[in-house]
Amino acid sequence: MPSITSIQNPRIKNAAKLRQRRQRDRQQRFLIDGVREIAKAHTSDIAIDEVFYCGKMVRDDESRALVEQLKADNVDTSDVVKPVFMKLAYGERCDGVVAIARTPQRSLAEFKLPESAVLVVIEGVEKPGNIGAVLRTADAVGADGVLLAGGGTDVWNPNTIRASLGTLFTLNVLQAATDETIAWLATNNFRTLATHVDAELLYTNADYTGRVAIALGSEADGLTPAWHEAGATPIRLPMLGTADSLNVSATSAVVLYEALRHRKG
Repeated sequence: MPSITSIQNPRIKNAAKLRQRRQRDRQQRFLIDGVREIAKAHTSDIAIDEVFYCGKMVRDDESRALVEQLKADNVDTSDVVKPVFMKLAYGERCDGVVAIARTPQRSLAEFKLPESAVLVVIEGVEKPGNIGAVLRTADAVGADGVLLAGGGTDVWNPNTIRASLGTLFTLNVLQAATDETIAWLATNNFRTLATHVDAELLYTNADYTGRVAIALGSEADGLTPAWHEAGATPIRLPMLGTADSLNVSATSAVVLYEALRHRKG
């Protein structure tokens, strides 16, 4: 097939719109920029609609192998010239391959977990880099899933995908309202540990056994009162300097590795 040479090509224009959240919501599709991230999506349950690559920018063996694999698997794959590719690329790192995937439709009702499961709950966190970093940590400690509670979280932002190193595609990640999330956790016999700067219980003394959910809020507002009202156990990290809290991604790493230590010990 000949290369796509015009940024006015309807497919390119439609794909470029996916840089905006409202278009991702409207089209129910999203951009994946990067060889590592596309490869993880392709081997998961993510449905890739089409792939655009720039032959002159696909220089390393890993990138070339991915393009050939996508073609072999009958994914709609199109060569584009560099100006067209740069219209789609997101950020400074250019591997020469961009994919367009369908947003997966997942619900809590379909969420199946082992008897002793660890979940991460993120409420109201908006920064894509923070969300991606939490997902990366959840993957590293072997968490069984991540629930995104409340509004504002744009999990399909290309920066979220990149910050997660593609682990967004290999984890069980679901979005739901806060009240729905709390009710589901209670119905499924989860104890919830809620991070809070004023909690009396240190995170090192918490009980991480059995089914446990670790809830984290945004740096600006923390968790909403709904978690306290639902009986979640507040835990805190000691803060010995002038700052009263850590970045949410740092907090998640500290608490999740403590949970791993307790459970493995």
